[in-house]
Amino acid sequence: MPLPALLLIDMQNGMADPAAGDRNNPMAEDNMAALLAAWRAADAPVVHVRHISRTPGSPFWPGQPGVEFQPRFEPLTHAHVVEKNVPDCFINTGLERWLHVRGITRLVIVGVSTNNSVESSARTAGNLGFATQVVADATFAFARRDYAGNARSADDVHAMALSNLDGEYAQVLDTAAVLAQLEEDRAKLSR
Repeated sequence: MPLPALLLIDMQNGMADPAAGDRNNPMAEDNMAALLAAWRAADAPVVHVRHISRTPGSPFWPGQPGVEFQPRFEPLTHAHVVEKNVPDCFINTGLERWLHVRGITRLVIVGVSTNNSVESSARTAGNLGFATQVVADATFAFARRDYAGNARSADDVHAMALSNLDGEYAQVLDTAAVLAQLEEDRAKLSR
């Protein structure tokens, strides 16, 4: 059985712009970088997901600096890159087929934002039958108002999104647990 694929969602320059709003998990990028380094060291599959906006003027519009990957998450030449136009990285991208062709049945999802692209992609992954894990401390969200108009902190938004996923569509873990599991998987493959 192959190692799980790491899906690194929307780690683009536009997400690092302070204008994006108040966010949580200030160590999320460091945790993502640690996971990416571990996946690369294990020669495990990595998928870099990039949002390409359909809205002119968006920081994620083609040709804008915001659409480019943040330097520490720049894909290596052999990494798979998925470009999406909606939050869900499975919609109109060929990602599901790419995973199936390689026999990949397990996914580890990190990136931004927890309640948007991460949550929608994890829901689809779970519904498609992939054993999916979302790394709580390697994702982050932004503060926003709820439907009733109440201000919700980034921590609240993040926690609710993870709650929506855990046990239904995905297993929610932290970076340390996922790194330990990757080492166990590598040890099993080497036997």
